Amino acid sequence: MSRSVLLQFLGGAQSWHRLRRWINLWPPFLGARIRIKHIAADMKAIDVEMKLRFRNANYAGTHFGGSLFAMTDPFYMLMSICSCCWQTWAATTSSEIRRQASVSANPGKGTVRAEFRLTDAQWDDIRDKLKTRLNMNRCFRLS
Repeated sequence: MSRSVLLQFLGGAQSWHRLRRWINLWPPFLGARIRIKHIAADMKAIDVEMKLRFRNANYAGTHFGGSLFAMTDPFYMLMSICSCCWQTWAATTSSEIRRQASVSANPGKGTVRAEFRLTDAQWDDIRDKLKTRLNMNRCFRLS
């Protein structure tokens, strides 16, 4: 199946725009002020951002870790459903967030962004490996 059930449900050639609006209104994202800024038409690129607000701040006034995880959790699964095929399903089995050294006077404050990218070569590799295996693990690093 080349088009996913999810995108067929949303309907039309512009279904990624509907998906973006629907996810932006999803209660966990709405509450944490997580916003999808861009979804590519082929579902191989998604840009997400979260501005620091009272609802997603921790005691120290920086981004709450749970909101950071929520911001990054569902997108590789959605990309696999929508751009690859329905039979290929990605699930987050483990995640890790590391703070990088910052030259900013206020690290962990402001707007955080995540860019999810998957190339045709990566999808081809995943499809080839899944022809001989029932499952596989991949590690993706966000930029």
